[in-house]
Amino acid sequence: MRPTRRASRLISVLSGSLLALGAMTAVTPGAQAAQAAASDVSTVADALKKSPVYVDPAASAQLSAGDTDALTKKIKDADKPVMVAVLPANFPTKDLFTDLRTKTGITGVYAVRLGQKFDARADSRVMSQDAVRNLTTSVQGENVTRQLNDFVDTAVRNARGSAPSAWGAGGGGSGAPVGALIGIGAVVVAGGGAAYAVSRRRRRQREDEQRAALEQLRVVVDEDITAFGEELDRLDFHPAEPGADDTMRADYERALDSYEKAKQFMAAAQRPEEVRGVTQALDDGRFSLAMLAARREGRPLPERRVPCFFDPRHGPSVTDALWSPPSGAEREVPVCAADATRLKDGADPMVRTVDTGYGERRPYYDAGPAYGPWAGGYFGGGILPGLLLGTLLGSMMSSPAYAADYGSGYGDFGAGAGYDGGDYSGADFDSNDFGDFGGGGDFGGGGDFGGGGGGDFGGGF
Repeated sequence: MRPTRRASRLISVLSGSLLALGAMTAVTPGAQAAQAAASDVSTVADALKKSPVYVDPAASAQLSAGDTDALTKKIKDADKPVMVAVLPANFPTKDLFTDLRTKTGITGVYAVRLGQKFDARADSRVMSQDAVRNLTTSVQGENVTRQLNDFVDTAVRNARGSAPSAWGAGGGGSGAPVGALIGIGAVVVAGGGAAYAVSRRRRRQREDEQRAALEQLRVVVDEDITAFGEELDRLDFHPAEPGADDTMRADYERALDSYEKAKQFMAAAQRPEEVRGVTQALDDGRFSLAMLAARREGRPLPERRVPCFFDPRHGPSVTDALWSPPSGAEREVPVCAADATRLKDGADPMVRTVDTGYGERRPYYDAGPAYGPWAGGYFGGGILPGLLLGTLLGSMMSSPAYAADYGSGYGDFGAGAGYDGGDYSGADFDSNDFGDFGGGGDFGGGGDFGGGGGGDFGGGF
């Protein structure tokens, strides 16, 4: 029996309602996730600890699951500490980068696409502030997929250090359906295992190279420590000797403390960059001896200056003199009195030579990158780049690979330099050193993502 037109309409309405109800029931979890409030910083940080790319559920329309997986794979294959977060436009921006870096705890590059805006920050030992600024500016105005890929393509070529080991077996941040993940599980596990194995090999190779560099450096540092001990002996100071006062005894005590610190630091050193602490202690000790000698002889107290550039064992410098390496431009370098006289007379200074590992000794600034941390402890980050310009060591230290291998960038011998890119340093970082282009680690200053301050980063796409 054929239903009447009225009955047919009723059946159609009921069917449509049931289908709509079924569809609503089927998509309710996903719809709720998409409509939920944006994740907080802790959620983003937790995700980035496991995988380099995170897409907030409320911003899932910006980057497809396939594009997210491809971006994740690109970063993992490069084995670089580069992280990307795609967040909704209403995500709070105040101190976002600083808070994200603190909670993630990974020394690296952080890029954030927030709504239609984009910005990035990085620990300076992984990528310089100028590099991050220029790279961020270069990708403004691009659609999200191209923007993030262009940023990552350049970032992984320039970033120093290695990716966190936790990423080796981690997944992407796309929130892909469980069924799809199960369907490709075997492939992901196999690929992740291979990537993890490659990462481990790279790390072992890097650790072996660092150990070899440290042993090469140990010979020179031990010579420095021995030389300082001999200076202490030659001084022949006794705290109870006639004429000794409290200031002399304090100078002598500081010199002895520096000597002991240098020996302890060298004994505990595990990586080349840790030698900085040894040579810093020796520099402090030599200045204390210079102060003590001046007091005993009734001379004016010396000015605190960096050591003689040609050989820190000569003691604190007394003046600056013009000098140029064989293939470099002329520059002023700090020198001791004896080397100042030699240069004035047209003679060669007494340069510290070290073993190159090839059966010859050369000036330390032409002997290889392992001597960067040794020089950094004596001369610090502010003066060293200018001193080494045009030398072999200076050229090596200015290359992106130097920091990954020897723990610091060109002239960067500052606090926190013991953490390489990808290392977990937790909250142990200087927010001013973390690419603070606009104030406080927020997006461009004052909580305004990409607006004002520091070159107006993150202009809208």
